[in-house]
Amino acid sequence: MSIIAFFGAIELGLLYALVGIGVYLSFRVLDFPDLTVDGSFPLGGAVAATLIANGLNPYLATGLAIVAGGIAGFVTAFLNVQFKILHLLASILTAIALYSINLRIMGKPNVSLLGQSTVLSPFENLLDFWPSWITMPIILFVLVLGIKFGLDYFLNSELGLAMRATGANTIMAKAQGIYSDRAILLGMAMSNALVALAGALFAQLYGFADVSMGVGTIIFGLAAVIIGERLITDRGMGKATFATVLGAIVSRMTTVFSFNRVQRATLGAILGAIVYRIAIAFALNADFLGFQAQDLNLVTAILVGLALIFPKSLPMMGKK
Repeated sequence: MSIIAFFGAIELGLLYALVGIGVYLSFRVLDFPDLTVDGSFPLGGAVAATLIANGLNPYLATGLAIVAGGIAGFVTAFLNVQFKILHLLASILTAIALYSINLRIMGKPNVSLLGQSTVLSPFENLLDFWPSWITMPIILFVLVLGIKFGLDYFLNSELGLAMRATGANTIMAKAQGIYSDRAILLGMAMSNALVALAGALFAQLYGFADVSMGVGTIIFGLAAVIIGERLITDRGMGKATFATVLGAIVSRMTTVFSFNRVQRATLGAILGAIVYRIAIAFALNADFLGFQAQDLNLVTAILVGLALIFPKSLPMMGKK
């Protein structure tokens, strides 16, 4: 794998880190399995690309894309909270509806942004002494890190603690006077807003938005969360030794800097997304493995399966 392909994998991993953080918020914090992300990711790209192509300021277009994603998540939560539709089914209904909505927004299957100014354009020449394939990952890293710290602060605030309590035990949260329905509505809106931001940035970075670009987004998000948990969090580690040297190093760093559970989990989602994309790039570029581009889903299934199985097998190996 070339150095350019390596940094390209990091760049894409940082984009999908936003998806990973969003999935962590719904899947782990709220305990709400959410397939809406398969629709809200292309929704963010569709809104941003269409508005930018029609001459709107890219920053405003990106902001509206975030709002659109938040509305999509709110609708899913509303179907669950208000009409008692099973969360998984509610998210499927929203995701199916978003496919048609995205087509309506774009007016065609895809929109090109080639030659258009985007939110990332001012930063392309910011670090002239480095090539663009190094500059953009740095810019995305700063953005993702800022969002991570903002979410960490929120989840440790009074409202964030109420949201975490709702996900941990809804009945007990209600008994303590927490408006759990409102917490679910807010959390799902935030989750899909982050995913829509990732979609908007993806469209602007790669120069297009496509109605099918959200296929498998939930898998990417879950892969980031699961791999991240196996690397650094208590949930993934249990009492077992870390599966990789990277996991041991990162775990030690999080201990030294006194990261709490939420801070470690959000960091894990980011690292999980990056490690996942690097592993995918390595697998597809390693000729001796024989994988091709159409094997992406197969490679994903293998990676997630190993992340789930291997750490659990370590204690058994130790007993032998």
